[in-house]
Amino acid sequence: MAPAFDVNSLEFKLPDLGEGLTEAEVVRWLVEVGDVVAVDQPVVEVETAKAMVEVPCPYGGVVTARFGEEGTELPVGAPLLTVAVGAPAEAGAGALETTIGGRAPEEPAERALQTAAEESSGNVLVGYGTAAAPARRRRVRPSRPAPQAAAAPRVEPPARDQVASLARGDGPIPVISPLVRKLARENGVDLRALVGSGPDGLITRADVDAALTADRAGTRATDEDADRTRVAQAAVREDDELIRESRAAARHQVAAGQEPQHAGAVSRHALTGIRGLVADKMARSRREIPEATCWVDADATELLAARKAMNAALTERDGGRKVSLLALLARISVAALTRFPMLNSSVDMEAREVRQFADIHLGFAAQTDRGLVVPVVRHSQTRTTDSINAELIRLTESARTGTLTPGELTGGTFTLNNYGVFGVDGSTPIINHPEAAMLGVGRIVPKPWVHQGELAVRHVVQLSLTFDHRVCDGGTAGGFLRYVADCVEHPAVLLRSV
Repeated sequence: MAPAFDVNSLEFKLPDLGEGLTEAEVVRWLVEVGDVVAVDQPVVEVETAKAMVEVPCPYGGVVTARFGEEGTELPVGAPLLTVAVGAPAEAGAGALETTIGGRAPEEPAERALQTAAEESSGNVLVGYGTAAAPARRRRVRPSRPAPQAAAAPRVEPPARDQVASLARGDGPIPVISPLVRKLARENGVDLRALVGSGPDGLITRADVDAALTADRAGTRATDEDADRTRVAQAAVREDDELIRESRAAARHQVAAGQEPQHAGAVSRHALTGIRGLVADKMARSRREIPEATCWVDADATELLAARKAMNAALTERDGGRKVSLLALLARISVAALTRFPMLNSSVDMEAREVRQFADIHLGFAAQTDRGLVVPVVRHSQTRTTDSINAELIRLTESARTGTLTPGELTGGTFTLNNYGVFGVDGSTPIINHPEAAMLGVGRIVPKPWVHQGELAVRHVVQLSLTFDHRVCDGGTAGGFLRYVADCVEHPAVLLRSV
């Protein structure tokens, strides 16, 4: 006779995915109703405004219901699915039979469900529970529709004393976000060795980033790294609050009948996802930063010749990877920031101070099918030109495929914007808040130019620097831009100064 089960149906809600994100779109379900899932097994692939994420389920058992079709946008905290979990009991199997279709499950399915129930830690937040590899999915097909989610009991978060026991190492690891767990796993960070800075000791992405920074620098952790983390966290929180306020104001106007009247048909496009995030950040930058722009034309003929010579000297050891013009401009920007470090800063108006960073995390604007993104080449001051080139290639490919992680899209201290690829000569770009400056590069075109006292046709580029006037005055900005132009016109200047 098959063993009986006491069945408990648990509801799994969309967890907080970090980075201030409040919603996600269901891209692809990885399980069906009736599938048997293990603890921490990925059950759905969702897309946020910043990355594509596989969300693991903290329960082991049988999937009894799913919420949200593929393409549906769900807010954080909305139900994702319900899972029937159970353990052997003396009572009959009626509860489990009701859950999975009114009949006793087959013997293999019973064993899989029992194993999943025994492996579950009992905690319901993502990141809690066992770290064992997920088991192979096995499916139990129901004979009638699964019960509605309304019957699922409310699941409460862990109590404070429970989280305290987790921090002592005598329980599961206190992590909510799957992004934090993935970042730690990919970089070999032991989560049990970390002390969380979140509510009730929960481990956040900032804690993992701080551990990675400490590993790279040995046992030394600089005050600048801590300042940058706090500034980035504050910026994310403020951006999230701005998004909520903007949406609330829009709903209020519609409810009050204040929507403007237009003649004829109107095409409407929702500001959501990356497009909405960019809109909020750019509006905030214009509202808060007193920016100014200076520009200069430079003869890029020698820089193009240097790039051609570098690529002609490639060997098999280099893997045939040619150095891009963007990589050379990035290397020049890093050298200029080393000479003019005030532009590698951010402003904290609450503390009324300018925070200057020791590390240069160079962002670069990349246009994708999903909108404008700014991947970050971290610790650019420690990289060679070839290393910067390789990282630019990797991040650009990830941007095109939509696989950039939140960690690769945040934390920048200066941005390089090559708008010349769009065929324009110049621009006054908006600073990527909370940074203090952005270098813009126009197209390189043949123009009449006085070279060595004679009129000649040379390849000319327009360079522009948009900077936060709270950080520095025109003398610093002009000195930075003039140094960049000198390196473009005479690449040997860069060799002399590095």
